[in-house]
Amino acid sequence: MFNLILFGPPGCGKGTQSDKLVEKYGLVHLSTGNLLRQEIKDKTPLGLEAKSFIDKGQLVPDEVVIGMVDSYFDQHKEAKGFLFDGFPRTVAQAKALDKLLELKKTEIGKVLILSVDEEELIKRLVLRGKTSGRSDDADENVQRNRQAVYKKETLPVADYYTKSKKVGTVDGMGDIEAIFERLSSQIDKKIKQ
Repeated sequence: MFNLILFGPPGCGKGTQSDKLVEKYGLVHLSTGNLLRQEIKDKTPLGLEAKSFIDKGQLVPDEVVIGMVDSYFDQHKEAKGFLFDGFPRTVAQAKALDKLLELKKTEIGKVLILSVDEEELIKRLVLRGKTSGRSDDADENVQRNRQAVYKKETLPVADYYTKSKKVGTVDGMGDIEAIFERLSSQIDKKIKQ
């Protein structure tokens, strides 16, 4: 089983590249946002617990999120591997994920960080905001704040995985296909080891 974390700041192209990587490598796309919405929709015990936090405007605790990831793994026992998108967001979540994967007799194979110049990220997000009709996306100050939050809260996860020599940085600037080729090259090297 090959498990991949695709990592990077808002606007770096994770969603676009995730779809292409899932298709090429036959991975199961694991998006915690999608999982939360599905668990709530299905009214599972975890979904109801998550909803109670969301309804109060609180973040869903790590234990609940990890419980949903565990359940999702059990539903996809035959998977070739998973592509984690939007998770883990904190070092505590990364440690919990490692423990869960150890119980499942697997591990994170590679963490790939899409590196994009911050001014390019702001430009992409503001443009996306104008075309999506979401006024908050079109607000440059909101986008600068999102980048700051990413650096403060999520970037430490990359440092956590760097210690285990699993991290690769990929230039996320340029054309979608060129970026995809750079990502694929790193994944192919890891799979062949």
